[in-house]
Amino acid sequence: MEIDRIGPPLRAGERETLRAFLDFHRATLAMKCAGLGDEELRRRSSPPSTLSLLGLLRHLAEVERTWFRRVIAGEEIGLIWSPTGDFQAAYDPDGSTGAEAFAVWQAEVEHARRIEREAESLEVTGHQARWGEDVSLRLVMLHMMHEYARHNGHADFLREAIDGSVGA
Repeated sequence: MEIDRIGPPLRAGERETLRAFLDFHRATLAMKCAGLGDEELRRRSSPPSTLSLLGLLRHLAEVERTWFRRVIAGEEIGLIWSPTGDFQAAYDPDGSTGAEAFAVWQAEVEHARRIEREAESLEVTGHQARWGEDVSLRLVMLHMMHEYARHNGHADFLREAIDGSVGA
């Protein structure tokens, strides 16, 4: 898998900057997972946590789908990994392969990029049913950066425990 991680621009407009930072965080997650086999991607963190890189990848595919497709685009689609709507199901890496999770994650990222590019402005809104509120595309992009930044921190520790790789 080719990973193109480009640093965000130092001087750009708001939308270009948000887009670049989000893509930087997406690429960071891909880098943390790159070169690992299924068993390594499934390896759980320190007990009692059951967090794994594969679980993070599945979770972030779900998050991309929810915020961009379900909230902003208003698509009437279910969750990827749970027919019952259980967001926690994505964290369970059992029965999933790295190739499958990467393919699903990449497809959801492409949907998200398309939705963002086609949106008239950052002021476009969608309804976040869990909150019972309308939210802007701006909030969604900032929330996604927050989500990736938190989980990339987890991914740092997970990857280091697997093979000693550190840094980004």
